[in-house]
Formats: sequence, structure tokens, C-alpha cells
Amino acid sequence: MAHRAPSGRAPAAAPAPSRRLARRVLVLFTLSLSCSYLCYSLLCCCGGGPAAPRARCAPSRAAAAAKKLLQKSRPCGRPPPAEPPGSAAPARRPREPPAPPAGSPPAPARPGAKRLPQAIVVGVKKGGTRAVLEFIRVHPDVRALGTEPHFFDRNYDRGLEWYRSLMPRTLDSQITVEKTPSYFVTKEAPRRIFNMSRDTKLIVVVRNPVTRAISDYTQTLSKKPDIPTFEGLSFRNRSLGLVDTSWNAIRIGMYAVHLESWLQYFPLSQIHFVSGEKLITDPAGEMVKVQDFLGIKRVITDKHFYFNKTKGFPCLKKSESSGLPRCLGKSKGRTHVQIDPEVIEQLRDFYRPYNIKFYETVGQDFRWE
Repeated sequence: MAHRAPSGRAPAAAPAPSRRLARRVLVLFTLSLSCSYLCYSLLCCCGGGPAAPRARCAPSRAAAAAKKLLQKSRPCGRPPPAEPPGSAAPARRPREPPAPPAGSPPAPARPGAKRLPQAIVVGVKKGGTRAVLEFIRVHPDVRALGTEPHFFDRNYDRGLEWYRSLMPRTLDSQITVEKTPSYFVTKEAPRRIFNMSRDTKLIVVVRNPVTRAISDYTQTLSKKPDIPTFEGLSFRNRSLGLVDTSWNAIRIGMYAVHLESWLQYFPLSQIHFVSGEKLITDPAGEMVKVQDFLGIKRVITDKHFYFNKTKGFPCLKKSESSGLPRCLGKSKGRTHVQIDPEVIEQLRDFYRPYNIKFYETVGQDFRWE
């Protein structure tokens, strides 16, 4: 006969073996997952210093998966900003150039900007314009275009931006200068320059018109040896003393005629006349006047020049680009062709009234008679 428990209750049944096994598996899995997460976190984020911000790495479900993920992922740090939904994938950033070695000087910057010229040497051909340009380029406050752009006579249809692109870069404290001697005898040039800027300063290098014409002819003869004689080109009828003013070499020397076109747009205060003769005998004195006209400090003085006996004109002791002496090119200082003295006298008579009017207009006697 079975005995009952004193309390009257049936004895508690022992836990089922399957439930105990499930609990153990769950505990072991939890411990394994926690250890894997801890190891992965230590490996992933150990590179940052104590003060470095760290982001949580996503836990793996097993140590092997964590190791595989670690090989593919970058070190933990601040994650990149998430792209908004629906946005396209960001473009791949281009590879940055390698940094320069420590201690190397920085790459030189290109200072300044290209500006339209504030001053133009507008004439005259074979008067000494190249000398003026080379001499003024020595000044630190002047940047000059070395070539003749011929914008206001031949290339005006290219536009001001094309013209500006030819100019050298200048700082705010510097002025831009260009020279094209043919502007002085181009009827459209004064108006076109005025339309660019009515404040443009103009430099005209003048020379005895007879000597200038002979120099012009000498240069042309060196390029075209078969041209007619100087006497033949200068006169329509030499016996009557009729000078051919259609020949460019003669026409350029009629300075008073060409100046009238410029005075329609610019006052005399904006035009400076350089004596081509004094530029040879006293280059420093003429360049002092040019510097004063441009409103810049008197930097170019006697110490910058020496007289070259071979060429017959002054040269720079130091050029703009180097500390070496610099003379003008081979085309400068040519020996003039011999002209009949009677022809020279006839041309002097022809130019005399034009010269006198020119002296009176500019208020300066160049003593060409």
C-alpha cells in the first residue's frame, strides 16, 4: 500500500534532461558570442589613442566571421557620412599628388593679373621705340610686352580679351606697357585706344624725319635688296622738288599731321614726346622724363647705361632678366646707305614747315634744322 507524504502533496518531479541541456547550450553560446565580440572589438579599435574617438564595430556571430570581416574592413574610426536615400554612389576621389619632401621650397605662385596697358608707346617707327621699351623694362614697377601686338591697327577684330591675354602679369603696384610704333600713323588707333581707356598714357619717340626716313629705307633694303633707290622713292619729280608723300617712309615723318588725329581724343598732358637724338646722347636724362610722365619713382639713372662704340648708341649695364649687359639686336645700329646731300637738303626743306608746326603744338623744339 502506498504511503502519502505528510503534507498531503505529491513529490516534485525531477527536471527533464532536455531542458537542462538547452540551458547549458544557451549559456555556452552566449559566452562564446560575448568572447568573440570582445576579441573583435579589441582587435578592431586598438589602433586609436586614448583620446581618439572610436566607433563600434558590428559584432560577428562567430570568431571566424569576425576575423574575415576584419581583413576586409578598414580600421575603426569616424565613419563617413551616409549618403541620403536614393542618391547616386559618390564618385571615386582622385589620387592626391604626393607631398613634397620635407624642407623643400614651395612651388612658386603666379602673382598678379593680366591687365590692359595703362601706357602705350605708339610711335614712331625707327625713332627709338625699342630702346625706350628695353630701358623702361628695367624699372621694377613696369611690366612690358616684348613683342608688338598690333592690336589697334591689324588685330582689332580679335577683341579686348584677346589683347588682354597677351599682356604680362602685373601686381597692383605695377603698370603694364606695350609698344607698336605703327599706331601713330593709323587713323583709327586714337579712337580705339580712347574707347579702351581715356586715361591711357601715350609715349611718342620722334627723330629727325630725314634721318628717320633713311633709317627706314636701310632696314627695308636689308630685306628687299631689289627695291628702287631712296631718291627714286622719295620724289615724284625731283627736278621740281615734288616729294612723294604716299611713300610710307616719307609720310611717317610728317608728325604734325598725324598728331592732329590724336589730339581729337587725348590732351597733350597725356602724350609724352621722347627725343630720339637725346636718347642716344643722354639716355638717363630722357628716361627720367619718361619715369616722371608715368608717375613712377626715378630708378633708371646714369648707372644703368654705358655707351657701345661699335653700335654707336647706349646699352644697358644690366638687363631686366639678368645681371649681364644688354644691347639692342643686330637690326639696330645699321650703317645707313649713302644719300646724295642735295636729296637730303631737299627733304629738309620739305619737312621744315611740318617740323615748325610740330614744335609749336607740343611746346618743344627738337632742333632738326
